[in-house]
Amino acid sequence: MKQQQPRATKAAPPAPGKSVPAHPLAEEVRPGQSVELLKELHILTREGKLNQDSRRKLKQVYHLYQFIEKLLLELPQGGEGATLADHGAGKSYLGFIIYDLFFKSLQGGHIYGIETRQELVQKSRELAARLGFDRMSFLNLSVAESADSEALPDQIDVVTALHACDTATDDAIAFGLKKQARYLVLVPCCQAEIARCLNANKVLSMRRTPLAELWRHPLHTREIGSQITNVLRCLFLEASGYQVTVTELVGWEHSMKNELIIARHTGQKKRSSAERLRALLQEFGLEQALGARFGLELVPQAT
Repeated sequence: MKQQQPRATKAAPPAPGKSVPAHPLAEEVRPGQSVELLKELHILTREGKLNQDSRRKLKQVYHLYQFIEKLLLELPQGGEGATLADHGAGKSYLGFIIYDLFFKSLQGGHIYGIETRQELVQKSRELAARLGFDRMSFLNLSVAESADSEALPDQIDVVTALHACDTATDDAIAFGLKKQARYLVLVPCCQAEIARCLNANKVLSMRRTPLAELWRHPLHTREIGSQITNVLRCLFLEASGYQVTVTELVGWEHSMKNELIIARHTGQKKRSSAERLRALLQEFGLEQALGARFGLELVPQAT
């Protein structure tokens, strides 16, 4: 006699007042985001899962995207036809996600990824072709070289530089000024140049004062050098006609490279910022090393 097989039963509907469990990625991935893109970028595994490192990376990129999206929407026609240059693009996580979430649905607009490593540029080009992201270009150039490249238009709406190392952030600012950028979105990284200057001359005017304690230890020298660098950058942008906001990118538990500088072009060049920029360069003995970069010859002398 055959043993009777148990009948398959349908899953019981959720009890009244109980919701159906959300997709496991619902709280991690933004609505409209291509899961296949995130897999191609190796942010998601082949099984569609996030590991801890990828979760931190995605959180950073999404948080930065929230700022950039607002700026794009402020452009004429809600960003239709906008141009964006992403410096130090690396694997172009930021560029691809911005395109997928914002540019893909538009009729116009273009993203330029600028990166010095040829192998990463080539991989980004291949991925853009596979995804049909036709309005993305990837250029094997340094940030400084890109300012004079004929591959980019004369005017760029938004300039981004996420963790552009050391002076590459300054090159991105120079690029933005030359391209008459409406907005610059900068997350500086590894600012070592001023620390080297502080070590070299020990700030002669302050070495016999208590302020010299700020850079007596190497770790403090790096920290104060980084802080001075970003203060100078902000003053330079204000003196060049930009309104500057400085804030946190994400919580410190996710990244120590966390300072976000957003500059909006107003055309109103602040004389007071220019004067303070000159004063700081003089106070820390940086006129010779950094004067040209920060337009010291254009900064009026205080009378």
